[in-house]
Amino acid sequence: MKKLFAFGMAAAMTLSLAACGGAASSAAPSEATSEASSEAASSEAAAESTDATGKTWVIATDTVFKPFEYTDASGNFVGIDVDIVAAIAEDQGFDYEMKSLGWDAAIAACQAGQADGMIAGASITDERKASGWTFSDGYYDATQTMTVAEDSDITGFADLNGQTVAVKTGTQGATYAESLKDEYGFNITYFEDSPIMKASIKDGGLALKVLDDTASDPAPYGFAIFSADSQELLDMFNAGLKDIKDSGEYNKIIAQYLGEDAVPTEEAEADATETPAADEEAAE
Repeated sequence: MKKLFAFGMAAAMTLSLAACGGAASSAAPSEATSEASSEAASSEAAAESTDATGKTWVIATDTVFKPFEYTDASGNFVGIDVDIVAAIAEDQGFDYEMKSLGWDAAIAACQAGQADGMIAGASITDERKASGWTFSDGYYDATQTMTVAEDSDITGFADLNGQTVAVKTGTQGATYAESLKDEYGFNITYFEDSPIMKASIKDGGLALKVLDDTASDPAPYGFAIFSADSQELLDMFNAGLKDIKDSGEYNKIIAQYLGEDAVPTEEAEADATETPAADEEAAE
C-alpha cells in the first residue's frame, strides 16, 4: 500500500481579545434621573474618545488556523494573530473588535467595508497586492516542511518516488508539494481541513515527525487592508509591531506558542527587513 505523508506549516501562537464596555449608573426619581442620565452620557462619550480616532476598528480573522487563531479548551478565541493584535492595540492605544469569520468571509467583509482589516496568517504575495490587498510589514515568517510517521524510513524527498503526499487545498504547502512532485515522482492527495503540523503534533501527541531538511524558503505573513480608509489602522499596526518587537513582547508571544527555539534571532530579524513575495494562502 502506498504510504500517506503530509506537507504542513511550521508555526503557532495565541491572543486575548480586548473589549470595550460602557458604564451603568443608577439614580433617584425625578430631577436626579435627568442628572444621572446626563452624567452617564458624558462618561460614555469620554470612554468612546479614549483613542485618537474615536472609533472601534473591526478586524476580521479566520476561525480554525491553529496556532494563529483557534478556540481553546475553555472556548476562548486565542492564537498568535490574536495576541499580536491585542499587544499592538495596547501599545498604540486604539480600540478594536475581532470577528472570527473564516478565510473567505473575512476577505469578503473587508472588501464590502464591513471590516477594516484582516489578520489570518495571510502570506504577502504580489498576486494579492495586484488584486487590492495592502499589506503591513511581515509579522511572522512561515516555512513549509514534510511530515512523516515517527517510525518512517522516509528521510527526505528522494524517498518519495511512488508515494502519496497529503496537502491542504489552496495552501503554500500544496504549492510547495506541486513544485516538487514531478522531480521526485510522488502523487498528491488534497484535503480541505488540515492544521499546522508542528502545533498539531505537539498539542495532540501525534506519532509524527517533521523533516526539517525539507523546509521551503520562509514566506512572511501580513496584516491586510482593502481600502485607503483603513490606512491609519495599517500605520498603527506597523508602528505597534516595531514597538512590541523592540520591547520583547513579540518574542514572548512566539515563545508561548512555539517554544523558545522559534524566537527569531537578531540575524533573522535583519534578514526579514526586506519583505519577500511568496505565493501562499495560509488559511482556508
